[in-house]
Amino acid sequence: MSVTILAIESSCDDTSAAVLRNETLLSNIIANQDVHIKYGGVVPELASRSHQQNIVPVIDLAINRG
Repeated sequence: MSVTILAIESSCDDTSAAVLRNETLLSNIIANQDVHIKYGGVVPELASRSHQQNIVPVIDLAINRG
């Protein structure tokens, strides 16, 4: 039986998604948030907004490349 997993992760300033089939990594997409650079650290409100903007495109790319 083949098992396919869509893994989604959001940390302080990254949004990522990966597709795995059994033990093979088919895709791994990461969106960084450069908006924080000018503040010298992560700004939670900006991070939240960036995750909302990035999550659907990142998942879409991961699925289509997987």
